[in-house]
Amino acid sequence: MKNWNQLFVRHGWLVNEKEENIFDCRHETGANKEFLLQILEQAQLSYRYDKKTLVMQSQPIAEGDWISFLDFHYRGRGEGLWFRPGQEEPKVRELDTYICGIVRQLNRLGFFTNGSCDGHDRNSAFVSIVKKENNIEQLVPLLLALGMKRVNYRENRQSYTISFPIKRLELLDLAEKMSVVQEVWLEKGVDYLKEQLFYMQLEELLSIPGESGNEGRIRDVVQEKLTPYVDFITVDRHGNLLAEKTYRTGHGPTLILSAHLDTVEEILENRHIVKENGIWSSSEGILGADDRAGVAVLLNIAETLSHSTTFSGKIKFIFSVEEEVGLVGASKVDDYFLWGTDAAIVVDRRGTGDIVTSCGGYIPFCDAEYGEFIEQVAKDAGWDGWRCTPGGSSDTWIWAQHGIQSVNLSAGYNREHTDKEYLDIRACYGTAQLIQSFLGKGHELRRVLNGIRRKQRVQVN
Repeated sequence: MKNWNQLFVRHGWLVNEKEENIFDCRHETGANKEFLLQILEQAQLSYRYDKKTLVMQSQPIAEGDWISFLDFHYRGRGEGLWFRPGQEEPKVRELDTYICGIVRQLNRLGFFTNGSCDGHDRNSAFVSIVKKENNIEQLVPLLLALGMKRVNYRENRQSYTISFPIKRLELLDLAEKMSVVQEVWLEKGVDYLKEQLFYMQLEELLSIPGESGNEGRIRDVVQEKLTPYVDFITVDRHGNLLAEKTYRTGHGPTLILSAHLDTVEEILENRHIVKENGIWSSSEGILGADDRAGVAVLLNIAETLSHSTTFSGKIKFIFSVEEEVGLVGASKVDDYFLWGTDAAIVVDRRGTGDIVTSCGGYIPFCDAEYGEFIEQVAKDAGWDGWRCTPGGSSDTWIWAQHGIQSVNLSAGYNREHTDKEYLDIRACYGTAQLIQSFLGKGHELRRVLNGIRRKQRVQVN
């Protein structure tokens, strides 16, 4: 179920959510506000409006029901007949239903449109943007950073036509992602865009409550975000979120990527995140980076792999519950889900640069070669700060007990479980980059794991 802010953004309205269900409408055009109020009336929804602020009193409705009020016959016919690109805002009612959000966001970012079509489930959607210096050079990296596998465009005399070979519902997802982008990011390239989008999602995850035993809300959000990028997803009978994805041929290692959903105590509702020079902390109570930082890293990996060709094999994503009260969720994951797994990476270690390979130095989580391989991947990528080290208890212990080569990587947080908790967001993003590099070494990883298995067979015999 989408909230009201998502429904408005995905379908083309530029209103600013000041508080939950309270929207500043001063930057939206009169015509578009009029159309929104008309739709709310048709849907018989309760609201208050004073020409500046819209307060939604009804609960959000299902997106399919919302679309049924928006998608009237002949909508989108005659688009642009009375529209001057760059001088006025497009009218929501005159745009095709599923491309409308993208068109509004493109214009907000300075990519002025003069035509569009959502494909009507028959052809690829497209948007035509007016030629302007460097705008196609900025738009292509933006779309790649937002997760498009490739960007196809055709140059015309006065415009570029961008095609979107994705499903119509994915057009809505793209509009929602685009809504968080700031225009000043566009000049800094695709890597900068990807990093900023990571931080935006991280901040969202840090705002969602979910102490041990009460993870339902954060689990729902993670499930919604993860579903487009996996083949299979479920919540097991213990509340763990489990997912699988086979990449390319599937002839490669089977890996677990794991983080836990719960926080040690509740994130306070009215706190705010204090940001200073890449360090985030909470104005009151815990920050919740243990382990929302790990959750953010795993979601980033899932999205990145969806448009990458560097990894062949299978990933099993595990978002466990009740980790903070004794690794409860991980210990109850059914054995069958773990069968055939070669190695695991958990993202739930304090600090920066730690590759935890044992509990206290006396309970091994993996063969030394596995940890050293990850250390070498980091060194080859130019990140010299990563080192194998002993650590404490985590879900890593559970996966290791199943005979899975396992490590726990630093997620960038410190002073966890206290109101002094803080997060080095650049270090957190660096962990995601390390895992991406690790997954790009699939052939080398398979040789390492095969070597470990041969050594273990010799030791048994």
